[in-house]
Amino acid sequence: MKKIVSVILLVVLFSSCNEYQKALKSEDVAVKFEMATALYDAGKYSKAIRIFEQIAPAYRGKPQAEKLFYMFAQSYYKTKQYTLSAYQFESFVSGYPKSEKVQEAAYLGAKSHSMLSPVYSLDQTDTNKALDKLQMFIDNYPNSPYLAEANSTVKALSEKIEKKVYENAKGYNTISDFKAAIVALDNFVADYPGTPFKEDALYYKLDSAYQLGINSIPSKMEERLNVAKTAQANLIKFNAETKYKKEADQMLVRIEKDLQKFTK
Repeated sequence: MKKIVSVILLVVLFSSCNEYQKALKSEDVAVKFEMATALYDAGKYSKAIRIFEQIAPAYRGKPQAEKLFYMFAQSYYKTKQYTLSAYQFESFVSGYPKSEKVQEAAYLGAKSHSMLSPVYSLDQTDTNKALDKLQMFIDNYPNSPYLAEANSTVKALSEKIEKKVYENAKGYNTISDFKAAIVALDNFVADYPGTPFKEDALYYKLDSAYQLGINSIPSKMEERLNVAKTAQANLIKFNAETKYKKEADQMLVRIEKDLQKFTK
């Protein structure tokens, strides 16, 4: 009912295109609050923000402040200004811990941080911050209706971090620094045992060990080929029908053929 009243009020207020400008210039914060609320209810978030920014300091500590700061935070969120929405939602949670909106605000504050997470190839500082915020939400509200979505977001962000680490490790293989690739890929698998990139990491470790082995000087070849043979076995053990099976089998044939030189 209140929303219907607000929408009706909005129609009245917008009977003249000057009403919004008048509200912006008005010295009466109550008039501004009424206009901002009507704009918010009508989905005019950008315009509402301009007024909220004007009146927010004056409403701190007042009875209407809880509603105002909730709408203010939501308006930033709806307009994809996630740095500002994260700040406002977190301020709301801190300022109104007993509000019926506090759990929603806590979740949307954490989600705002997740929306700032860049593509995996860029610096992941914001991703790590989002993971911390989401984990804090999960710990604080273990029975929240937002829990499933929060866990799903954590999973997606974690995989982004893992992809960056994996791609960095794989990069050594790409530039033919096979020794570094073996170490980096081993570390990746050890640090992220449940990663969806494990099969890829095992394959590129095999490829790195194989390339290092077949291109070694005779005194180091046998040892390195055996490392490659073990890497091949680990890949097949992980997934007998790996998408890399053809390549892995071909490498094993070459490895075993070259190893025969050392059994004579």
